[in-house]
Parts: sequence; C-alpha cells; structure tokens
Amino acid sequence: MLKIEKIHHVAVISSNYSISKHFYCHILGFSLLAEYYRAERGSWKADLALNGQYAIELFSFAHPPQRVSQPEACGLRHLAFSVQDLDSAIAELNQYGVVCEAIRVDPYTGKRFTFFSDPDGLPLELYELSD
Repeated sequence: MLKIEKIHHVAVISSNYSISKHFYCHILGFSLLAEYYRAERGSWKADLALNGQYAIELFSFAHPPQRVSQPEACGLRHLAFSVQDLDSAIAELNQYGVVCEAIRVDPYTGKRFTFFSDPDGLPLELYELSD
C-alpha cells in the first residue's frame, strides 16, 4: 500500500488572480508565502498558508473554462475548512458580501456546516468543530 503521509496542498485556478488572492488572503485569512509570475504561461502562482501550514496553490491562467458546479458534477466536490464558531464565521463572511447557504447538520456527526463560493464559484464549506 502507498504510504501517503498527508495532503500537501490543493490547487485552485482563478479567472481573476487579484480578486481571488484578495478573497483567500483578506477574507478567509490565508497568508501569502510566495508569489511567482510565470512569463512563459502568462500566469501567476501563489503559495498560500493557513496557520503557518502550506495549503493552497492559487493559479491564474488566460481564459480557463468554467467549472461545472451545478448540478453537481463528477470529481472534486468542494474544499472544507473547520471553524470553532460557525455563526461568527458566517457573520464575518456576510460582512464581505459573501453569501452562505442555510446551515445544515451532518446526520452522522451532529456537527453544523454551511457552503459558500469563492469568486469563481468553487464550492467551499465551513464545518463547525465545537460541541
């Protein structure tokens, strides 16, 4: 069996690099570890960390195709983040104009969660860990 140790990062392609970088860094709270302009591709790549841990590669490409999200398509469904206080997290996102779906309850764990989208419609989830 392959001995994978952990998830290294998630790659996100944005249609507008500056808008997405602002969203992930200034609204969601990721920190910018490194940023590169790749002239041969005419694109940007940013390495983003959450609480000091490398987590997301944010890319820009010229004219990327739209992601199919609705109805749900086969493949990666969403990216989830854990929070201690779901209500506070939703209120903070709302202050930035980010709309969250109605809160749901996981029928297996009893934990609350909600979905929202990044600037390109990538489905993101907040999952409450507190009891």
